[in-house]
Amino acid sequence: MATILLVFIYIFYIGLGVPDSLLGAAWPAIYGDLSVPISYASLVSVIISCGTVLSSLFSAHVIAKLGTPRVTVLSTSLTAIALLGFSFSQNFLWLCICAVPLGIGAGSIDTALNNYVVLHYNSMQVNFLHCFYGAGVTVSPYLMSLALSDNMNWRGGYKTVFFIQLTIAALSIISLPIWKRVNQANPQEEPIQVLSLSQMLKRKKVWASCGVFIGISALESTCLIWGSTFLAESVGIPADTAAALITFYFIGMTLSRLLSGVLTIKYSDWQIIFSGQAVIFIAVVLLLMQNSVMAATLGLFLIGLGNGPIFPNITHLTPELYSKEASQSIIGIQIAFSYLSVMLTPVLFSVVTTFAGISVFPNFLLVMFLLMIGCTIVLKIGDAKSHTKRQNV
Repeated sequence: MATILLVFIYIFYIGLGVPDSLLGAAWPAIYGDLSVPISYASLVSVIISCGTVLSSLFSAHVIAKLGTPRVTVLSTSLTAIALLGFSFSQNFLWLCICAVPLGIGAGSIDTALNNYVVLHYNSMQVNFLHCFYGAGVTVSPYLMSLALSDNMNWRGGYKTVFFIQLTIAALSIISLPIWKRVNQANPQEEPIQVLSLSQMLKRKKVWASCGVFIGISALESTCLIWGSTFLAESVGIPADTAAALITFYFIGMTLSRLLSGVLTIKYSDWQIIFSGQAVIFIAVVLLLMQNSVMAATLGLFLIGLGNGPIFPNITHLTPELYSKEASQSIIGIQIAFSYLSVMLTPVLFSVVTTFAGISVFPNFLLVMFLLMIGCTIVLKIGDAKSHTKRQNV
């Protein structure tokens, strides 16, 4: 029964990924249709991320009260409603209103499902969980590109994705009895230790791990929100083609998480994390050196390939770095900082492009990569010291 539940959780995580890549893929068509400046994509992204940050920070409280199954139902239903609202949007204000439930719906379910799988399954299955997120964010830009090729009908793209999310929400309701049976079979579940924000931020290791999540999400959100625009404006690719090519980033991310899940049989989480970061470095250098369609597409693919396994493997390390009881709260703040990065990075990049233009895209990715690798080294050193102390006790 636990295996059946895991399959459902994988499907729910597809639903988490489906909405995330839509805005960036559709924006080259949206801003022209609604007659708003190109930089307004950042405003919608900020609203979505604000809702997600808040729901992530309070996720431990919500999950402790409602439980993971109910949170899953509420979250998937809320995002389905938001996507339907996007499909009917006729002005920018309505986009902003619909962005609120879209953001709130993502935070708690992300934290809840991550912690549940980390505590009840192994590293391979955690990587496979995030692989299914990659499937969600990969398929939606492709669906949007099909809609854009049909007279730039981005609303039809959102409506198609709504039906996918609605199906996933229905499956979350169907799964409730399965959650109950699994929980009855495993009554010795670790209690949730709800830590306050100040308690967590007093730990130096928390700051380092949050820095890693900021870097991961900065790379992803920059590619997600601005990748299509970079391809369209700097490389000179039509909007519908750019929306299709950005899927190579998500293909790379999904593929790497699948491979990472297999590699966990032989390699440690840390080895996979540092290997992924080496691939990112190669990708950024490629983007800095070349500005062709092939180089840009390959660079985006390699960034996704390298960045993909870092999130799940750092998450899987959380109970080891802290404790099982505190992992729900710690994962909550890590994901909150992740979405805080998703919120602020596109805004920061839009400011940079105002002065330097969209061609600065590769340089910006390099800065975000350096932040991530620096925090990863600090976290690894702290983990090594803690491990040495445990051995000496």
